[in-house]
Amino acid sequence: MIQALLRRKDVNPDSPDIKGRTPLWAAAAHGRERVAEILLGRDDVNPEIPDKYGRTPLSGAAENGHGGVIQMLLGRGDVNPDIPDEDGATPLHYAVQKGHEGVVEILLRRDDVDPEKRGICDRTPLWSSAYYGYEGVTQALLKRNDVNPDSPDINGRTPLWAAAAQGNEKVAKILLGRDDVNPHIPDKCGRTPLSCAAESGCEDVAQILLGRGDVTPDKADDSGLTPLHHAA
Repeated sequence: MIQALLRRKDVNPDSPDIKGRTPLWAAAAHGRERVAEILLGRDDVNPEIPDKYGRTPLSGAAENGHGGVIQMLLGRGDVNPDIPDEDGATPLHYAVQKGHEGVVEILLRRDDVDPEKRGICDRTPLWSSAYYGYEGVTQALLKRNDVNPDSPDINGRTPLWAAAAQGNEKVAKILLGRDDVNPHIPDKCGRTPLSCAAESGCEDVAQILLGRGDVTPDKADDSGLTPLHHAA
């Protein structure tokens, strides 16, 4: 059916829908590899047309974990794998947010993918991975030498802060196992990862932090509240 339609001269293969999504965008987002292959084989198909939110076909495929389509798109010389949408989110951000470890690894193998690009609220892919508790994705990101494990978001919250606030013990352990992670960086309100763990009732993460010699257990935030206050 696709090929029959494409043989017609009055069919535009890049015609967008109401959201600005082309047939290739739809095929990529749904993982329809054969359809994507047919469309990408045409000279009159632009593989980088974004939807009205700035998301490219590659971002659509990354969000839904379609590695085969991603490999096709990345095999093109005219596809930029690091184009951000209107919120600053790149294909890597989308893959990370949904925990698609295989897709994350595909993207991270490319030198033209910046793993430190900031998305919404200035959050890096590592920040999102820590927040959602994705161990494998976190480890994959940390293998890159250009990833800052302490990179804060707009509120001054580090990936460790995010992991502590969400009670993601295993990700917190991964981060705390590194020499370049500061476990005591407060956010803009003066709240440390320990205060967050205490407030959220994440006892396992709190115990890990309290076992460190470089964490002050009685540090007050800007409101004068200590971790004990937050736990009470």
